[in-house]
Amino acid sequence: MLKQHGSKSQDGLWHTPAADRNKQPILEVLQRLLPDSGLVLEIGSGTGQHIVHFAPALSHLEWQPSEADSEFQKSVALHLEATPCANVRRPIRLDVHEQWPAIDVVAVISINMIHVAPWLATQALCEGAAGVLDPGGILFLYGPYSRDGAYTSDGNAAFDRQLQARDPRWGIRDLEAVTDQAKAAGFSFVEVVEMPANNLSVVFRRD
Repeated sequence: MLKQHGSKSQDGLWHTPAADRNKQPILEVLQRLLPDSGLVLEIGSGTGQHIVHFAPALSHLEWQPSEADSEFQKSVALHLEATPCANVRRPIRLDVHEQWPAIDVVAVISINMIHVAPWLATQALCEGAAGVLDPGGILFLYGPYSRDGAYTSDGNAAFDRQLQARDPRWGIRDLEAVTDQAKAAGFSFVEVVEMPANNLSVVFRRD
């Protein structure tokens, strides 16, 4: 979906208007939520616009971007070249269904990923995050959700139809189902934060 709604420069740098719109509201939640030190792993870093916005504002943390898509992994690197951030590591390839790196992190964040992937990716994300987080670590998910099986807006209903038309395995996830999956992987629910454009920030803590 990023490629459908984004633009790509000749050198391979991707940009999406949505990331520019939501990066500051997300940052404001992360500023309140994340600890004073440690490594934050971003799953599905996409274009790279988010991490170059978050890292300078949260300079007390170290950041590890990751991507399964080679084009987006290159885009993240290009954004980091254009906006150097001393506290950001080189982007790595990470597919949630495969072996995760042997690192200890204080938080795992994933923005606008689980609705553009099969449901099994949500399970793999929660289980993988549990493997790299110590007790008390944060799992932060952002995106559109349904609640109690119902859409939160007409726009989200239309977006879900668009997603499933593109790939029947995709779709807006039900918040309660995601919470159940996170709990099964060893997380406790912390909070939901209402965000612009009918999105949610959903926070879990490693048991």
